[in-house]
Amino acid sequence: MNDPFGQAIHEYLAKDKAPDIQVNSNYTENESIPVSYLFRNEKQMPEIEKVAFKKCKGRILDVGAAAGCHSLILQKKGFNVTALEKSKLSVEVMKNQGIIKVVHADIFEYNEKQFNTILLLMNGAGIGGTMEGLVKLLSHLKTLLLENGQILMDSSDIKYLFEEEDGSEWVDLANDKYYGEMEYEVSFKKWNDKFNWLFIDSENLTKVANLAGLGCNIIAKGPHHDYLAQLKL
Repeated sequence: MNDPFGQAIHEYLAKDKAPDIQVNSNYTENESIPVSYLFRNEKQMPEIEKVAFKKCKGRILDVGAAAGCHSLILQKKGFNVTALEKSKLSVEVMKNQGIIKVVHADIFEYNEKQFNTILLLMNGAGIGGTMEGLVKLLSHLKTLLLENGQILMDSSDIKYLFEEEDGSEWVDLANDKYYGEMEYEVSFKKWNDKFNWLFIDSENLTKVANLAGLGCNIIAKGPHHDYLAQLKL
């Protein structure tokens, strides 16, 4: 099974430790993600994720739930939360941790229920993969919203990766692709995977949301060019 995140999450729950997940991209190399970060508690959450918890209401869908750290916190707070994840191993882990409602599905294909809040955290915009893919994702998520529902999504503006020491910016002008469209290669032990991942600035997120028929309001900003957006009909 070619599922590095799922394999790492599964091993961490079984052994209470696991090697870091290794990450390379078309912009960066030799980065790593401690697997423990996917099991963090509420005190360990970034501030924008804590803001998201406070904004949650009604029936919640946690998209790309991974090890289920957000769903667990919301469930303990008494929310009716469904954790959705396409990794079968991660789904097993979430069930073993006591998350009551877990769905094994790809969000682009899921259409079983509607929700008051759809949550996409840990750079949830990345699930779109590309700008075009994000329009498709948001258009689909809109059909899963109940009346007066909301999408809470975070992302980061990675323009700083192209800043020179003198403060000027370098972007490959010969490349028509948006600079936040990244190509990731992720590995854990013998398992690896390649996929597109999107980092989008708040101005372009607003434009993409509008294309999908949604309004966009930035409700929190973090210290690392990151932000939390609330999208509504």
